Amino acid sequence: METTKIIIAGPRGRMGSEAVKLVERTEHFELVAVIDHKHGGKRLNEVEGVSTLPVPVFANINDCLSEIKADVLIDLTTPEVGMHHTKTALEFGVRPVVGTTGFTNENLAELEELCQQKETGCIIAPNFALGAVLMMKFSQMAGRYFQDVEIIELHHDKKLDAPSGTAVKTAEMIAEVRQEKSQGHPDEKETLPGARGADFSGMHIHSVRLPGLIAHQQVMFGAEGQTLTIRHDSFDRFSFMSGVKLAVDTVMNLNTLVYGLENIIE
Repeated sequence: METTKIIIAGPRGRMGSEAVKLVERTEHFELVAVIDHKHGGKRLNEVEGVSTLPVPVFANINDCLSEIKADVLIDLTTPEVGMHHTKTALEFGVRPVVGTTGFTNENLAELEELCQQKETGCIIAPNFALGAVLMMKFSQMAGRYFQDVEIIELHHDKKLDAPSGTAVKTAEMIAEVRQEKSQGHPDEKETLPGARGADFSGMHIHSVRLPGLIAHQQVMFGAEGQTLTIRHDSFDRFSFMSGVKLAVDTVMNLNTLVYGLENIIE
C-alpha cells in the first residue's frame, strides 16, 4: 500500500497524542510534521512526552504547508482553529480529517463548496469511535418508531462544548426520520431553568461533565408500556483511533466533504 504522508495539528492534546501513536504504528502512514503553536521551530522529539520522532514542529499551518508536502492533515484542535486549518489545508490541496466538534451549518456549507472547487476530499467526524457511530445509526433506526426521545451525553470535565457534537449529530439524524413532537406534559414548567435540558425539534439533550468520564452517550426512547435505551461508552481515547485510521484511508479516495463517519461505514 502506498505511504500516506500525514501532518497532525494538536499533537499534545489527549486525542492528538493518540493520533501520533496511531501514525507511528501504522505501516503505510508517515508523520511528516506537526502543528503546535507553543513549540514552533522545534523537533517533535524535543517536546516532552509526545514522540521520539524528529519531525519538524510548526507554529502555524501556512508555514507548515508551504514547506512540507503532505497528503492528509489530521486536525484535533478547537472549532475556531479547526475551521482555519481545514480551509487552509484544502487551499493547499491537502485532505483534512477533522475530529473537532462545533462546526456550524454555515461552516460546513463553506467547506463543502471549497472541496468541490479544489476537488479535494475532507472528512469531519463528531465522533471517531466506530461503536459510537453505530449507536447513532441504531438510534436513527429506532427514531422511525419512537417519537419520544431523550439524549444524555456524559464527558470529562475538560470538554469545552455542550452539548457534544455527537449528541447534536444524533439528534439531527433522528430528526430526519422522526415526526417533530414536543415531549412531556404540555403544561410542564421548569422550576430550575435548564432542568429539561436543551430542546432540539422537541427532543431533549442533557450534558453531564464529571472527572473520571471519557465519552459516553445514551439515547432513551419511550412509548406506552416500554422503553428502549441505546448506549455507547468510550473508556479510553484509543477507542477513537480505529475511526481515525478509517477516515485517513477513505479520504484519499474522496473529492467532496463527508460529515460523520456513518456516511463511510456500511
